[in-house]
Amino acid sequence: MRVLVAEDEDVMADALARGLRRAGYATDVACDGGTALELAGLNRYDVVLLDRDLPVVHGDDVCRALVAAGSAARILMLTAAGGLDQKVDGFALGADDYLAKPFAFAELLARVQALARRTAPAQPPVLAAGDLRVDVARRTATRADRPVDLTLKEYGVLVELVRSGGAVVSAEDLLQRVWDENADPFTNAVRVTMVGLRRKLGDPPVIETLRGSGYRLVVR
Repeated sequence: MRVLVAEDEDVMADALARGLRRAGYATDVACDGGTALELAGLNRYDVVLLDRDLPVVHGDDVCRALVAAGSAARILMLTAAGGLDQKVDGFALGADDYLAKPFAFAELLARVQALARRTAPAQPPVLAAGDLRVDVARRTATRADRPVDLTLKEYGVLVELVRSGGAVVSAEDLLQRVWDENADPFTNAVRVTMVGLRRKLGDPPVIETLRGSGYRLVVR
């Protein structure tokens, strides 16, 4: 899951990004509306946290542009103005949710998780493949009813593989979906993470490597 934080207050943006990354989301940050639109054009985001009062390009115009472009990202608008009229305006622009500042991070995280489950195509709260179960609400995984203790990156990779429905997922796609814009495209992070994930999922193996193409989940 990948999130874009469009927030011009450095302290707020840094706090949101750190919290989201600790929760397992690949997170990019844009400090103005122009950068937010540029990043949204380059990457596929599940959720955009959009401050309404952005410089360069106003948050309202960013929201309009994302909706007009057919972006699949769910938009959570953040603003200091939490009155009913402001909320109605935000929804009219195409925002999926609206949160007034100040807010508790736990509430924001819950809203992000709910919006991420609604990305197209919509995902059920529990993903299943064979004897694998991934609870995206609780961020837990089991195999044959046995809990599997995963790191955040291992969990993120497993979610992407289960969501793919057996289709091949390239290492580049995994880097984009599970890591963020700071990831080195030449890193071996995906391979190292895959080794740990395979070991923890146990036998019989359920992840197949297609040399030169990527990885896929094979369950029987």
